[in-house]
Amino acid sequence: MGIQIKTISTSEGIGGLLNTFRQISTDSKKITFIGTPGFCTPFAELLSFVIRGENKELVFMSNTSVDSAKSIISTPQGMQLGDAADPTADTVVLLGGLAIPKMNNDVNDIKKVIDNITNPDKRTIIGVFFMSIFQETGWTKVIDFDYLLDSHMKNTTMEK
Repeated sequence: MGIQIKTISTSEGIGGLLNTFRQISTDSKKITFIGTPGFCTPFAELLSFVIRGENKELVFMSNTSVDSAKSIISTPQGMQLGDAADPTADTVVLLGGLAIPKMNNDVNDIKKVIDNITNPDKRTIIGVFFMSIFQETGWTKVIDFDYLLDSHMKNTTMEK
């Protein structure tokens, strides 16, 4: 399997990432974010923030635990996890924390979950991650991603 990777656009900063995500999820009606608890949860909430009010159902699921699925809801404090939800969706967003080796997620188990919660003929799979982790760990050879949003960060610490 594996995917042919071609660059369709580049952008900078968190705004570039969020605007790109909004553009590629335009046709999605229900999006399930799959990620590691804690590390990936705020990224799912941040990505959800730019599509709030677009009449999409949003869900976050921890690792391969379908029973952990929670709705993502808009509150006065921003996007937050809500009540238990059905993770079945037309779009799955895999967050890069899943592929961090110490998280012990098997890409084949994640693929099975995606196959169980989506219709293989009518789905979109998006990877959102940092530092090419899905390519570096071989996930792009197993999962048929439609889009990859790969961010690289440069950090500068300053002092007076």
